[in-house]
Amino acid sequence: MNRILFLIAAALCSCAAQPDPAPLRTTDRILAELHNPMSKNVLVVSHRGDWRNWPENSIDAIESVIDMGVDIMELDLKLTRDSVLVLCHDKTIDRTTNGHGRVCDITYDSICRCVLRTGHGVKTALRMPTLREALEVCKDRIVVNIDQGYEYYDLALAVTEELGMTDQVLIKGKRPAEVVAAKFAEYPHNMMYMPIIDILKPQGRELFESYRAQEVQPLAYEICWDTMTPDVEACMRQVVDGGSKLWVNSLWPSLCGGLDDDRAFRGETEAVYGRLLDLGVTIIQTDRPEFLIRYLESRGRRP
Repeated sequence: MNRILFLIAAALCSCAAQPDPAPLRTTDRILAELHNPMSKNVLVVSHRGDWRNWPENSIDAIESVIDMGVDIMELDLKLTRDSVLVLCHDKTIDRTTNGHGRVCDITYDSICRCVLRTGHGVKTALRMPTLREALEVCKDRIVVNIDQGYEYYDLALAVTEELGMTDQVLIKGKRPAEVVAAKFAEYPHNMMYMPIIDILKPQGRELFESYRAQEVQPLAYEICWDTMTPDVEACMRQVVDGGSKLWVNSLWPSLCGGLDDDRAFRGETEAVYGRLLDLGVTIIQTDRPEFLIRYLESRGRRP
């Protein structure tokens, strides 16, 4: 009897001594969906953050979409003259700030003296963030997609590694499979990579076939098309059947064959987003993240 009591007491002490398991990060849930090709849940990607209410690619635009419950934040990178990675879509700062000139010709200190403009050109008190500043905000809260920026992969990877969030970053581009493989072979730890496929263009079909020929398929494919054809639908079926996620940009008609956000917002929601779901799309990049999230929730297709 005493032995039984001793064993019970020892077990209780052992349990008490165990540290509490680390709480799951928001990004753990998102990454689990991203790496699960069988899931029918749809991940929402916000284009340059909440640019309708804040300057695009700004910290406030990022915070806003995190509050909305967006899964992935899409951003663009440029490199200053003194080799600082900043969040900027255009080659120049003319449209998005009150300054002028090409980012590559301007030092970071000079860019810091400029303020960001809203989408309507109104000046704010906000400044253009660096990649490091943006990632610090995103860490454990939202997955990051680097759109423009593959040419800065080495510099960007150094930042993600230092912050311990390389696994939370997906970078995309139109490089051939062997080129990406050679680059990734330089490092023991890499970001996720997704090819962009303009499937109705000869170079896009060639790129798609080069990736399809690989033994290990990409995590996801971004498919772009301006007109729906049997070839587009066949490509999408191949992506899904091959065990990859299917990513579509619903930003402009030329990227998605007219299945775009504005058309959905004007009242053709089911004809647009419903059609994308029927095609097997499970990642949608949007300029209307809140609207898309509400629709997906109504269809039971949110994680």
